[in-house]
This record gives sequence, C-alpha cells and structure tokens, in this order.
Amino acid sequence: MKKLCCALFALLPTLAFAYPIEVEKQYNGAEITYDTTDISDNLAAINIRNLGEATAECKAVFVNGPETPKVRKAIIEGGKSAYLTSNFNRAVIKLRIKLTCNPK
Repeated sequence: MKKLCCALFALLPTLAFAYPIEVEKQYNGAEITYDTTDISDNLAAINIRNLGEATAECKAVFVNGPETPKVRKAIIEGGKSAYLTSNFNRAVIKLRIKLTCNPK
C-alpha cells in the first residue's frame, strides 16, 4: 500500500505539467484575438478569432527549441475562428508562436 501511495505522489507533478507559451503577434490592421492551449507535452494549439468584418489571412509559426519550425496557415472570415495545432517530436519546455495576420 505504501508503494502505491509513493507511486501516486511521484506521478502527481507530471499530471499538472504545463509549459509556457509566448506569442509574438503582428496584426497589420486585422481585428484578431487569440487563445493558446497546451494539449499534451508535445502538442499545442492556438485558437484565432476574427472580430472584424473583413476576411483575415493568418500564419502561425510554432517554434519549439531546436526542431524545425512548424508553419500553419488559415483564412478566417469575419466573425469566425480557426484552430491551428502543431505536434512536435520532443516534449515542449517552452513554446514560441509567431502570429501574423493580414486583412484581405
């Protein structure tokens, strides 16, 4: 029983693990808001919402240390949102996302 409790307490910190996500944004006149999510230790997502009426063309570059940056693109109509995800080969310690949006 003691071994089971020790194992449970040893796993507890890994269950609450979350990594920081930094977003470098450049809207270029588009009315955009975003929300980031760490789904697992090697999977991240950004939800981009277009608050304006004009269509926006957005590009998100996910950078995780030495891995090749992952580029995701979306064309978001006014009032809609897009959910962009990226899966990495290694566990993420700190993630940087470069978000660039242009009105169309």
